Amino acid sequence: MAIPSNEGAQLFGQHCIGCHLNGGNIIRRGKTLKLAALEKNGILSAADISVIAANGKGQMGAYGDVLGSAGINSVAEYVWQQALTNWPS
Repeated sequence: MAIPSNEGAQLFGQHCIGCHLNGGNIIRRGKTLKLAALEKNGILSAADISVIAANGKGQMGAYGDVLGSAGINSVAEYVWQQALTNWPS
């Protein structure tokens, strides 16, 4: 299990937290970043999160051009680790 980089947390704070505060989702309540919701939606790893963050899905826009592959991977690792630990504050 990789330890999320500080970069992932910083990028999440800059680009994702507006819709995903504490792993929630202000647009679609069932599409949170909580582990149960991720698993229910077939998202089972940081790699799965990377694909969605890079390319977008549904109402979520693509961030691949904004974050680049390294940034996408950092954010995905951060999100996955937070989900595994129930989004501690």
